[in-house]
Amino acid sequence: MKVFNNVNNFKTSQPTVVTIGTFDGVHIGHRKIINQLLEVSKEGYLSTLLTFFPHPRMVLQQSNDLKLIHTIKERQEELAKTGLENLVIQAFTKEFSRLTARAYVEEILVKGLQAKKVIIGYDHRFGRNRTADIKDLHKFGNEFGFEVEEISKQDIEDVAVSSTKIRKAILAGNISLANQYMNAQFSLEGKVVKGKGLGKDFGFATANLKIEQTYKIIPAHGVYVVKGEINSKLYYGMMNIGVNPTLGENKQSLEVHFFDFNQDIYGEKIKVNLLKKIRNEKKFNGVDELIKAMKKDKEFVINFINDESN
Repeated sequence: MKVFNNVNNFKTSQPTVVTIGTFDGVHIGHRKIINQLLEVSKEGYLSTLLTFFPHPRMVLQQSNDLKLIHTIKERQEELAKTGLENLVIQAFTKEFSRLTARAYVEEILVKGLQAKKVIIGYDHRFGRNRTADIKDLHKFGNEFGFEVEEISKQDIEDVAVSSTKIRKAILAGNISLANQYMNAQFSLEGKVVKGKGLGKDFGFATANLKIEQTYKIIPAHGVYVVKGEINSKLYYGMMNIGVNPTLGENKQSLEVHFFDFNQDIYGEKIKVNLLKKIRNEKKFNGVDELIKAMKKDKEFVINFINDESN
């Protein structure tokens, strides 16, 4: 898959079939659209997906606290797995948002992307203040010489998945449901930074993750079954997301304890896939009770892994 960081950087002499959207989470509904795009591309078009970053709501609603399922890097990685030929990441700015519907179609779709076919949802809106709709796109298609293939309301509702639903599931800690919606595993990627080292004293040494992207969604506080690949080897473990109330802390941390692992990975970037929530974070009556709970959590993970592999 070729990646272009601006429509102006996209160059091709071939006609394209284009779909447009944020595609946060690259869920099963998104994959259905991409599969349709790939099918049409067999007719002699380059499959091209136009997405935006930052998310339009982040730019237009400055007080908005929207968090995204994927960082832009993760979105790119997931889309690369689909067989898509071209990904165009357009910087969404206030200036870009002021393009009229006609200017958007002419400059971005026609001149920029060489679109000869556009596959889009029935409820797609575009142009300044999102005033244009699918009917307008059909009219522009007739004028500028591209076809519009509409994804019906029925097709979209049959999937019954949306990025909003996935975000709600993640924020509620329902990782299993979020993973089901995405047909992939929700992940957190960050740098391993120094913590207080208390986990080691308890027999549960942890890697403290620092997520650089402030817009990345973080699941509800609790303990989760996780797996991560470090130096090409897969490790299972458990992650605590929370404030460690038993230890009297109040700052959120993301701590991973990998089983059968004793490498020094400070300063390295690691990616952790979340598989299932074990329990909510809880304030225990002292360290002994906390360690007892962590041993129980580890048992849960081992049983979970055994069930998964059988």
